[in-house]
Amino acid sequence: MPSQSEVTLKVGKKGEIFTSAELRKRARIKEGGQVKASVVGNKLIIEAIPSIEELLSRPPIMRTTTRVIEKINEEIQKAEGIYG
Repeated sequence: MPSQSEVTLKVGKKGEIFTSAELRKRARIKEGGQVKASVVGNKLIIEAIPSIEELLSRPPIMRTTTRVIEKINEEIQKAEGIYG
């Protein structure tokens, strides 16, 4: 399925935008969920906001330890001259 598509949607009397079930499924918009809307130029972009449960069920981006994080933090502080 292509990642980009174009469809025509109906706008109601109060400005509601009506989508199809297929479009919501592809955009991962779920009933009761939340979306974020932004305007870029003259384009309205609507994106699903994943729930905390959805975020926690995703595989981790990377694995690390607190020791590694502390070491990186120390190096950044030294580079900024605020270590001490």
